[in-house]
Amino acid sequence: MRKRTLSILGSTGSIGRQTLAVARSLGLPVVALGALDEVEEVLAQIEEFRPRLAVLFDEPAAGILAEKVAGGGTEVASGAEGLIRLARLEGADTFVAASSGSVALEATYEAVRSGKDVALANKEVLVAAGALFVEAVKAHGVELLPVDSEHSAIWQCLGDRPRSEVARLILTASGGPFLNRADLTGVTPSEALRHPNWSMGAKITVDSATLFNKGLELIEARWLFGVENVDVLVHPQSVVHSLVEFADGSLLGQLGRPDMLLPIQYALTHPERVSGPAPRLDLTQTGGLEFYPVDEDRFPALGLARRALWAGGLAPAHLSAADEVAVEAFLAEKIRFTDIPRVLERVLSDLGAPGYTTLGEVRSALDAARKRAAAVVERGL
Repeated sequence: MRKRTLSILGSTGSIGRQTLAVARSLGLPVVALGALDEVEEVLAQIEEFRPRLAVLFDEPAAGILAEKVAGGGTEVASGAEGLIRLARLEGADTFVAASSGSVALEATYEAVRSGKDVALANKEVLVAAGALFVEAVKAHGVELLPVDSEHSAIWQCLGDRPRSEVARLILTASGGPFLNRADLTGVTPSEALRHPNWSMGAKITVDSATLFNKGLELIEARWLFGVENVDVLVHPQSVVHSLVEFADGSLLGQLGRPDMLLPIQYALTHPERVSGPAPRLDLTQTGGLEFYPVDEDRFPALGLARRALWAGGLAPAHLSAADEVAVEAFLAEKIRFTDIPRVLERVLSDLGAPGYTTLGEVRSALDAARKRAAAVVERGL
């Protein structure tokens, strides 16, 4: 097995912690860690993995961490410049983009430009700037390794088959906590955060409840696999992680427990398969496997994501940034659950889909969409 050397952005999040569990199990060196401001957790990670560099985006927190690790062989950096240093660090051949949100945009792009393979768990990178990333990956001859369970499943099913043999990709969605709830008007934040199958951060859990998360994955799939025809099916058991339908009508799906250890491990060991920490699926215990079409009248965020994908340009970036603001407002009880897609639709209609050629233009579009969404929230819906 190839022993990838890792730098991990988002080491204290759910994906980051599980990446470290895989690294621990497989003996993969970790040479750099990046997080927001979690001093004590990063300190514990430093003590175990002995990285050369640790970056905390928050400058005061980075100062505290630097004092605690002084003389121990780990350099500490902070802010956006620190994230770029982490992305470019020599000695790491694989950059794990495990953080959520657009803060990872520039660092992930620099990792590609520095010749590193990217294990991608961050949705916003390809959603906001897919064209630039695909172009950079090709130009620098690196691999883009899908980590999301749905995209990992498609990747495993596709193998090396030519895209001309592919009829469509099918992403599966659990349906979240409100699959069988008719009236979503009175949904509370605590209800939206009770996902039936997965343990995730607050933002992605709410996105799963609105099915916007699946919309982001739909946009990602287009850039990862170059296939235009992507559908979504509700699969409440979260056992079949996604499927590929081929031109002859055959369907290939990848099955596993609703756990991220396996897709993380496959990204880091591809093309080999080795024994690791992921729990095994017992088919005798799964019961029935159900599949349903998505009710887009109840979950309009998915249709908005498809609309943004078809519009192209900066429309997906506008949508993604608007969702960050809308979800934050919902969790703060400033808007209702059903207002989230209304905010998205307003921003998408107002800002349109201009083209882009640089990350600077993407960053400006994200900022503009956040401001517009905040104004919509403040004015009321």
